[in-house]
Amino acid sequence: MTDTLQTGMRGRSPSWPGTRTLAWATLVLLVVASVAAWVQGGDHDTVERVAIATAVDARLPEGRLQRTVDRPRATGIQVPDVASVPRQSAIREAFDSSRDLFAYAQSLEPAARARDADAIWMISRVYEYCSGFAMAPAAFDRDTRVIGEMGMRGSAAMVAARQRVSERCARFVPQDELTPRMIVLKRVEAAEAGSVAAEASLMAAGEPLKDTPEYKRELVERVQKSEDPEAYSALAPAMGIAASGKLEYTDQVAGTQFSELAWQLAACRLGMDCTSDSALMTSYCANGGICSSVPGQDFERFVFDAAVPRQGVDVINDMVDSLMGGKRELK
Repeated sequence: MTDTLQTGMRGRSPSWPGTRTLAWATLVLLVVASVAAWVQGGDHDTVERVAIATAVDARLPEGRLQRTVDRPRATGIQVPDVASVPRQSAIREAFDSSRDLFAYAQSLEPAARARDADAIWMISRVYEYCSGFAMAPAAFDRDTRVIGEMGMRGSAAMVAARQRVSERCARFVPQDELTPRMIVLKRVEAAEAGSVAAEASLMAAGEPLKDTPEYKRELVERVQKSEDPEAYSALAPAMGIAASGKLEYTDQVAGTQFSELAWQLAACRLGMDCTSDSALMTSYCANGGICSSVPGQDFERFVFDAAVPRQGVDVINDMVDSLMGGKRELK
C-alpha cells in the first residue's frame, strides 16, 4: 500500500496535509471511545523551518499556476494590524463553492501580487487543501480505491471526501510543488500583508512571526478582536493541549482537550463554512479518516454527537460563549 494511504490511516492532524495528512492544524484529532479525547497530531517539528530571509520564486511552465512570493524582510518584522476582512467575503465564498480550485487560485493572483492579504491567505488555503492530492495524484486516487475496497466502517464516507478533493484539485500536478514549505512561505507573505488568519496559522504550525510570549498572547487577543472565523479556526490547534502550562495563555480559553474544539466551534458560529461538504469536514475525513457516520452532519453536530461526552457539553458551550463575548445563543 502506498505511503499516502499509510500516512492517512494514522489519523494525524489535518493542519499541514503534505506532512501530517490533514488538516488546513491545523488541528487536534477526534479521539477514541466514549471519552472521545482529541489528540494533537503534533509533528510540527517535521515541517521544514523556513528562514524569514528566504523566499521562493517558482516559475512553472505556461498554463500552470504562477506563484509570486515577495521576499520577506530579513529583520525587523512588523506585526500587521488586524486586517479589515469581511467575515464571509466574496473571495472566501468562492473558495467554498468553487469546483475548480486551480482556476480559483489563478483568479486570485492579480490581487495577491497587489498584496491583498485575504487573496494571499486564500491561495494558501488552496495549497493546504490540495497538497495531499497534488503531490501524487495517481497514488492519491489509487489509495482512494483501496480504501473503498476495504469495506470498513466509514470507508464510503472517506472515499466520498477523497473524491471531492480529487475533483476540486484535479488540475494541480506534482510540479506545482504544493509542499508544506510552500504553504509556510505563502502564509508568511499573507501575514506580512496583514492577514491575522495567516499569523494565527503560522503560530499554530510552530512558525510564529515573533517567538515571544508577549507576541503570542497579543496575537490571541487580536484574533478575538477581529471576529474573523478563519483566524479563529487557524489558531485552534495552538490553543488545545499544545498550550497547556504556558503562562502567556493564562486566563485564555487554552490548554485543555476541549479548548481547540471551542475555538473551532466559535469559528463555525462566526460564519465559517462548517457544513458536511466544507473544507474542514472534507479534510478531516479525506486525510485523517475522521468521518461522520451520519450523512449531511455538519462539524458542530458531529462534535457534540461523537467527540464530547455529555458532561463536557456545558463546558464547551461556556468556552465558546467566552470566546464570542457572551453575545450569542448557546447550542
